[in-house]
Amino acid sequence: MESAIPEHLRCPRSQARRAPDDYVPPVPAWVARFDASVSRVAIACFGVQYRGSARAGVASAAIRRLVDACAAAEGPQHHDVAHHVDEAGYETLVLIAYWRDVPAYQRWWAESDLAIWWTSPEREREGVGYFREIFTPRAPHLETLFSSPDRFEGVGMLAASPSDQIYEHGYWGGARDRLPLAQTDGLAPGGVIGRVPTGSAGRIVLRPPQHLAVIRSGQDWSDTEGREREIYLGDVEPVLNEGMTFLRDHGRAIGCFANRYMRHVDGQGLPQRKSFGLSFWRSLAHLEIWAGSHPTHVAIFGSFMRMVKASEGQLRLRLYHEVMVLAEDEQSYEYVNCHPMTGMLRAIG
Repeated sequence: MESAIPEHLRCPRSQARRAPDDYVPPVPAWVARFDASVSRVAIACFGVQYRGSARAGVASAAIRRLVDACAAAEGPQHHDVAHHVDEAGYETLVLIAYWRDVPAYQRWWAESDLAIWWTSPEREREGVGYFREIFTPRAPHLETLFSSPDRFEGVGMLAASPSDQIYEHGYWGGARDRLPLAQTDGLAPGGVIGRVPTGSAGRIVLRPPQHLAVIRSGQDWSDTEGREREIYLGDVEPVLNEGMTFLRDHGRAIGCFANRYMRHVDGQGLPQRKSFGLSFWRSLAHLEIWAGSHPTHVAIFGSFMRMVKASEGQLRLRLYHEVMVLAEDEQSYEYVNCHPMTGMLRAIG
């Protein structure tokens, strides 16, 4: 086994690890290993929200425009399309795209016709809402975790290879121990979230805070079959859905600004056997408290453990997550004609 933190990002710790030196994880896990030259990645989350079948065509056309743009020369190395229904009952289509470097994303945005299309006043008159949430974490501000080394998701698709099996997982606080920045930084939140003047009532740009934590945590049950799939869909997923719904509707009271529990869709908009939650937290500490002690997450963890026991540890279900703890200059948020409970708008509502 090896440390989750790559050698070129290790440094003497001033922040204590959460696990003792002789800790042995109960099951194997891996992280994505990036080339040392990958110093900062770009993750762009574009969304379209709508109500009613009359606007479904406009929303689908917008997502198709974004997906088609991903094929451009400076397009992302990986992208996903997903769907969910938000807390206000709006159907929402989301494209999440990943680049190995920020300048490539910036060139893609500037050189395509997307910037002109996005900034057009027409976007404010189409009866749908648009949002753009951009994350550009430096390598020390990002960590990943995968239950298997042979099929990655999300930002892991940018990696050069999987790690060997790692030490820092299987206990509360493992994410912090895997995060290179947390070797020397307590990751305390800071700054005031507010609006940046745009000159348009329909467009809201936010001033981001310091050390916001963003987590994408996913499940892939496409390889499961028989009793394992039955247990996942009948026992585990309903508990997971309940926890995700709690964060969506009531998470702000415990430091979760927003949560989207989304299902992957294919090119025809058909649901796939993969899902993920994407949530925004005031700080990593708030996320850790929910994960370690809140009844909704305790129930999720317990349901997964019962599934592991029933399968005698031979799971074909694949799990993963990516966590970012973001500096102010590593995040931007723009909402066009969106309802006030959309994404990070909840943080100022």
